[in-house]
Formats: sequence, structure tokens, C-alpha cells
Amino acid sequence: MSILERFSLVGRTALVTGAARGIGQALATALAEAGADVAIVDVNAALAESTANEIQQIGVKTLALSVDVTDVAQIKKMVTSVVSAWGRLDIAVHSAGIARRTPSEEIEEAEWDAILDVNLKGAFLCSQAAGRVMLAQKRGSIINVASMSGQIVNRPQRHAHYNASKAGVLQFTRTLAAEWAPHGVRLNTISPGHTVTPMTAHASDEDRSTWIANTPMGRLGQPGDLQGAVVYLASDASSYVTGHDLVIDGGYTVW
Repeated sequence: MSILERFSLVGRTALVTGAARGIGQALATALAEAGADVAIVDVNAALAESTANEIQQIGVKTLALSVDVTDVAQIKKMVTSVVSAWGRLDIAVHSAGIARRTPSEEIEEAEWDAILDVNLKGAFLCSQAAGRVMLAQKRGSIINVASMSGQIVNRPQRHAHYNASKAGVLQFTRTLAAEWAPHGVRLNTISPGHTVTPMTAHASDEDRSTWIANTPMGRLGQPGDLQGAVVYLASDASSYVTGHDLVIDGGYTVW
């Protein structure tokens, strides 16, 4: 098999949470361009449907699913819907996430819970549900979107709860990777640096200047910068890679 054939996802099925826009949309598009049928999962039903229609033009099958990733029943239904439609689930990418900026001394319990519920618990529950199918298949790739903020204390923004949630994603992904490796299921993370998305659109010019000044490559990331990574980790090209965190940050964490 040639190297390009090993990157091919033709005949594979995938789901991507948080896929209606931003990073999730870019990752779903990349999987489709590599040949996979893709379920577009998002809490916003209208945006999920619109994105699914766009990606379908690539020539693959799509599904649009409205799912709250903090709801176990909805997560189970999500996985069941994909398997019922396409017979299997080969790739699961969990990109749904939220962020808030609050000094630690001012974080209310409800805000802490909201961040951890979506970013950490949601990613775990989605991984668990997808993993159950993949364990039965004895094959599958799960890719969780973490953040470089899971490894460093980012600046100038203050969001201890976000940092904690992403550090948790890194560690539970490594743990499941070790547990499930003997059964043919691989788990890895992608950790983006500062990336231009709707989530970062509110950033001030001062924030952007600070981020760029602290990035050796001298620019912010684009969602497209993450596409090669997700195809690699989803494909047979990474068949001996599990428990790995692929940091894509323009060198931010080097300094």
C-alpha cells in the first residue's frame, strides 16, 4: 500500500462534534475530503444541517445531528444513529467546547461546572459511547480536541476552568488509549494554539498582539492548519500512534 493510500479514508465513517463551525467544521471537511462519510454533530441543529449540506457536495454521505454533549441519552442516540445509517463507526472526533474568561477568585460554581461539563465530561462521554462500538469492531480511531492551554497557563486571558478542562481531556485520553490499545482502538488528542474561530472572535487587539508576539511563527492559526493532523490520526498512516498529543500552535509552547 502506498503512503497516499494509507492516508485515504474511503469507506470509513466518522462523526465530529462541534462540527457546525470553526475548528470542528474544518476537521469534518478534511475527513470528507479524504473520503469518509461524516456525521455533523452540533447543539445548533440549523447550523449542523447547513454544514452537512455543504460537505455533502464533496461527494460523501453526511448526517446532521443535533446533540447536547452533556446529555448521556443524546450521546447514545448520536452513536446509534450513525451505526444504524452506515453500519459502523470508524472515526470519532470530539471538538465541541466552550470557554469563559473569569479571574479565578470570581469564578462561580455554575460557571466552573458549565465549562467542565462540556469540555471534559462531554468529551469523555462521547469517547466512551464511540469506544463501545469500536471495541466491538476491534478497530477505531478517537481524536479529542484539547488545547495547548492543557499544558501551559495561557496569557493574558484568565480561564483556570478552561485550562483544567483541557488538561483533563489530555489525561483521560491517554488513559483510555492505554486501556483500549490491546483491542484495536486508538485515542489521540490535537492541541491547537491560538486559532481564528468564532470562539476567539471577541478577542481584543491587545490580546491578539500578545498571542502573535509569543508565537515563533508570528501569526495566529487558521482552522485549516489542523486538517492534516486529523486525517493523519484518523487514517492507517498513524496505525502505531496512540496516547499522543499533537500540538499545533505555531511554536507557542516552545518559548
